Amino acid sequence: MMAGMTGEETRTAMSPPIRSSAQDAELQPPATRAWMTRVVIIGIVLTALNLRPAITSLGALLEEVRDGLGMSGSFAGLLTSVPPLCFGVFGVMAPRLARRFGPAAVVCAGMVAIAAGLVIRPFAGNTAGFLVASALALMGIAVSNVLMPVIVKRWFPDRVGSMTGLYSMALALGTAAAAAVTVPMTRALGGSWHAGLAVWAGLAAVAVLPWIPLVRARGTALSTDAAPASASAAPARDASSASGTGQEPSPLRISRSRTAWALAVFFGLQATAAYITMGWMAQIFRDAGVPAGTAGLLLAVTMVMGVPLAFVIPRLATRLPHQGPIVVALGVCGLVGYAGLYLAPAGGAWAWALLLGIANCAFPLALTMVGMRARTGAGVAQLSAFAQSTGYLISIPGPLLVGVLYQHSGGWGLPIALMAGLMIPQIVVGILAGRDRTVEDEAARRP
Repeated sequence: MMAGMTGEETRTAMSPPIRSSAQDAELQPPATRAWMTRVVIIGIVLTALNLRPAITSLGALLEEVRDGLGMSGSFAGLLTSVPPLCFGVFGVMAPRLARRFGPAAVVCAGMVAIAAGLVIRPFAGNTAGFLVASALALMGIAVSNVLMPVIVKRWFPDRVGSMTGLYSMALALGTAAAAAVTVPMTRALGGSWHAGLAVWAGLAAVAVLPWIPLVRARGTALSTDAAPASASAAPARDASSASGTGQEPSPLRISRSRTAWALAVFFGLQATAAYITMGWMAQIFRDAGVPAGTAGLLLAVTMVMGVPLAFVIPRLATRLPHQGPIVVALGVCGLVGYAGLYLAPAGGAWAWALLLGIANCAFPLALTMVGMRARTGAGVAQLSAFAQSTGYLISIPGPLLVGVLYQHSGGWGLPIALMAGLMIPQIVVGILAGRDRTVEDEAARRP
């Protein structure tokens, strides 16, 4: 930390009158910096709460939406792959937008897009309009997904684990709440699925508020180019020199990094498992004779497991030089859970739901490794965009393939075998992504 302070002192003494926005934030009086930090924390939590309700609230009311819009079964199945497709396509735009407008402005716009999409789609009147409005909301989610690790790295470089844990815990809470609350809330609102979906726009609108003062204040525009405060003095001086001359660091050739590819594949495989779980696990239990209400509760339990563990796992990960042991532990829980679903889906339903909930906590681990595998804010932005965009594209076929196997085999044996089979490469690439190295070093070494 002292090294980071030394770098900042050197920057203050040597830089020309025109400073970067991140430097301005560092030079604010302590009271102002403390106020901005609190606002950023509130913004992170509210943003995270809004990154999944657009998806899980629709899942809870999908049958009503299909009937209301006259949606075909095939089109409804296709909807399960739209979120990762949008995350992959739109997420890659986030670093460029952040360099031009600042991450705070982009996340603020993302929350506006989520609110607009959620309030429009229930009243679009047809399937095409519903899909376009959903894509608008998912676009806002995509750019915010990518920039959350960037904001954590910039504002909390010495607390990446705990802040990623807080963000992941809020995300898991929003996911579980939307799954559990949407149906009873729809009934309380008169039984209209339109109101049941649109009400989540209010939460997104609230999430816009903390970002507004950060966008308006020039000194809080969260530059992705700034060196993290916990970096060594020499890298801090290098970054400040580039910033002081108004030059932007050259983008990394991120595709040259083996760690970046390992992290992208790990992200994609854990996303595949998560979307399969969200889309099909309740049906697996129902087909095994579990009542529909209980099956929904089991899915909610799986989602809720991410709330406490999403806070614990990132903190643990940042204390280890290699995150491979955590990857293996989560993978083993997933394998045991899938074996249970195959052998005794109803008899041990609660145990399998708990184990698969633990396995799904590979998501906060992946986010933590994004912050740990890059040295600078710019590196985190590129790595986050690359890993998440590539990963979400990898995850697109998974839920569709499970549906095809289930339809053609007439049972869950082959789909569960696929889920378990995908867990093996997830463990392997997770171990590779967890090695103690940075993408900047790898990209620089490779020709």
